Order: sequence, then C-alpha cells, then structure tokens
Amino acid sequence: MAKIKVLDTTLRDGEQTPGVSLTVEKKVEIAQALDRLGVDVIEAGAAITSEGEREGIKKIAGLGLNAEISSFARILKNDIDLAMGCDVDSIFLVAPTSDLHIKYKLGITREELLDKVSESVEYCKSHGLLVDLCCEDGSRTDTRFLNEVLKAVEKKIDRFTIADTVGISTPEKIAEMFSKIKTKKPLGVHCHDDMGLATANTISAVRAGAGVVDVTINGLGERAGNAPLEEVIMALKLGYAIESNIKTCLITATSELVEKLCNISVQPNKAIVGDNAFTHEAGIHVDGILKNPKTYESIDPRLVGARRRFVLGKHAGIKAVKKILEDMQIVVTENEISEIFNRVKFIGDKGKKVTSADIETIANSVKGVETKKALKLVELVAIAGNKFTPVASVKLLINGNEVIQSGTGDGPVDAALSAIRNATKDVPFELMEYHVDAVSGGTDALVRIEVKLKSRGKIVTAQGSGSDIVLASVDAMINGLNTIMK
Repeated sequence: MAKIKVLDTTLRDGEQTPGVSLTVEKKVEIAQALDRLGVDVIEAGAAITSEGEREGIKKIAGLGLNAEISSFARILKNDIDLAMGCDVDSIFLVAPTSDLHIKYKLGITREELLDKVSESVEYCKSHGLLVDLCCEDGSRTDTRFLNEVLKAVEKKIDRFTIADTVGISTPEKIAEMFSKIKTKKPLGVHCHDDMGLATANTISAVRAGAGVVDVTINGLGERAGNAPLEEVIMALKLGYAIESNIKTCLITATSELVEKLCNISVQPNKAIVGDNAFTHEAGIHVDGILKNPKTYESIDPRLVGARRRFVLGKHAGIKAVKKILEDMQIVVTENEISEIFNRVKFIGDKGKKVTSADIETIANSVKGVETKKALKLVELVAIAGNKFTPVASVKLLINGNEVIQSGTGDGPVDAALSAIRNATKDVPFELMEYHVDAVSGGTDALVRIEVKLKSRGKIVTAQGSGSDIVLASVDAMINGLNTIMK
C-alpha cells in the first residue's frame, strides 16, 4: 500500500462526543478546514438527526469542496431520502452485521439483513449515489458472513468498510480479518478507541489491505473516541512510508480549530497535537535538543505545523533558561543568568510553574530593571445574578491612556475576560487555555489561575492568584497580555 485515502468523520462521529453540538456555521468552518487539510471524504453528518443537521450537510455539499461529501444513513429508505435531499455525493450506509446486533438490535435473521442491505444499496445506486457500505460491529462479525454481505452487493458498492464499533479488537485480530476479505473494491477501516488501540488497529488494517482510513481530528467521538487523524497519518507516513493526500503542515492548525469550535480540550500529552508534544523541560533533553533536535524529537514539529517550546520548572537546565531569555530578547551576563537560574529552581521546588511572565519579571529583577507594563488594571466591576446576564466593566491604562470597556458572558469570570478583550481589541490574541486551582480550603480559598495566550504565533503563559477568582483571572490575563505587548 503506497497511498491511502482519508475519510474524516469529525462532523458526524466526532460530534457525537458528549458535550459537542456544532452550529451550521461551525460545521462549515470545520469542513473547509478539512478540505484544505487534504481529506478525501468528509462525512458531514447524519441527515436523519435534525433539520439543523440537514441544513449543515446541504450547505457543506454546496461549497464546491474538493472532498467527496457524505452523509451517514441506516439501511432505511427514509434515512437515504433525507441524505439525498442534502445533495451529498455519497452515502455512508451502516448495516449492523454481528449476530449480537442482528438479534438484539434489529430483531431479524441474517437472511433478512442481507435483503435489507441489498435493497438499500440498490436504492442508493438507482439515484446515482456512491455507496460506502459500513459493517457496524464488523470486528465482532464472523468473517465468513462479512464475505457473504460483500458478495451480495459487491458489484454495486464503491467501498466496503469494517467498523470496530466498540473498540474491542486488537491489531492481530484486525489484520487476520482484513486479510480474509477478498474484494477488488476499496476496503475501509473504522476504529474506536475504547481500549486505546484505535490507531494501532487502523494501521494494522492498512497493512492487511485497507485503503481507506476513517478518522477524526483529535480523536473525537463517542465514549473514548475514534482513531485520531493526526496519529494515523503520521504513524503511516513515518513508520511505514505510506502516504496520503493530507498536508501535514496544517495538522496543528486544524486540531486547534476543532478544539476551539468543539470546546473539547486536547490533553497536554496527546501525541502530535498535545501542548507537550514538542515541549521540553528536563535539562538533559534541552541540552540534547540544542545540539541536535533529533536526539529527543522523533518528529520535526515543523512537519505538522507545530513549534518547539522550552518550559521552566524544577527539572530545567541552565541552557533552557538561556534559550528562553534569548527568544525573549533579554540580554543577561553570566552572573545574572546564574541568579535567574537559581530563582527558577527555587520556584520549581515549591511545586510552581514558571510562566513566560514570571521569567521576564525574574530577569528584570535580577538586572535591576524596572518592569514596564503596557497594561494596568485600574478598576474592575463584575455583577452576576439569577435573573440577568452577567456583566463586567474594566478601567485600564493602556500605554498611559485610560480605556473603559464592558463585556457579558456565561458568568462573572467570562464577562470580565470579555471586557478585557473588548478593551484590547487592537491586540490580536487568542485565549488558548484557562486553568484554575484551589490552593487552600475554606470559603475564602486562595485560587491560582493560569492562562495560555497565543498572538502572532507566539504562545505565553501567565498566572494570577487571590481569594477572588474574577480578579485573579483578570490579573492572569493582564500579565499575559503585558508579555505579548512588551
């Protein structure tokens, strides 16, 4: 297998992630990003779901994208009719094939299922649609019966996909199953991650003959999610020299967009797209990276559109401190760097992180330089209640000029941060991460807020603390913005 095709189901299976519900506008934005990424097939949704879902699918189908646009449908005429009404190119036709599903989910026999599948495929083809027949719970289906299903419709379908619907299979079992499926039609594999094997199982299926991989951005999906596009594509490319049409340099940007629009944070240690994927703290690692990045990076971050970062904490080495100061264009002497390093270690030993704002403050303190702040909080008022929308007002000094702005939000913190955004609208930045920790108990608990901001490709972290979570959040935001604006 020299090259595989990619079916992305972020907009269907991915949206089934608990807590995710995309508007039409968000679905369109993600679809356009997937098309730029180089996805071959976009499963835009399940037309049967709702009127809003159909509106989204139809809008995506009308965008004139390069990708094939597909809709999920069960082996039911009504499902297919609704999908056709959305002007899609293909139907992702799902048929439960395991005895467990046939008996308990459908309440029919194998023979009856074969008839339903044949009728549905015939109906789709009579209306000029491409058909990707997906065997739901295929990994728990007897292989001989899978071949029976295939034989019944092989001449009319365009793809034949086997789904590991509950993520129960293993690489060895998947490989054995796919090696026994005999067809000249493209084989697809659709894996879920219930045992953490979705990527491995997908790769195993490709090596056994699958030519189409069903994936989602960031591994979104029901329960433990689906096979993540970023992992599957990079593992196939770098581990097996199997290529795709994916423009890997756009992987990180696409991941960040989906994370933002779906409001599901990517775990920091997530492979390829996690914040820590190309972040180094340990002194011995940073020393190696500075000498030759290949010593501790198996993947060049530029290959996936990411950037290498060094962070400071108890494990930091002096070379990392020097490198970060150089990147921040802070010039120090050898004596000053030693003192800065000692202070970083001291803070790290207290169990605290050293943020971008912290290192600048430490350096300026050691150098005896007064820290100039472009942004200063003068006044903050936040109001919340049960009968009205939370609102906040801030008075800031921006480069000496007084600015007053207000904002609304889901709560007083959100409203206050919205007011900050409105007051600093000339500074392009994105709040990538907001994290709160209670560092003491009781009703007057001290909280520590950490924010991560991104501006013009630069990522900074900053903290704020106090007994008032709204004020601590605003302090963290202002500390981060001061680092960006310096």
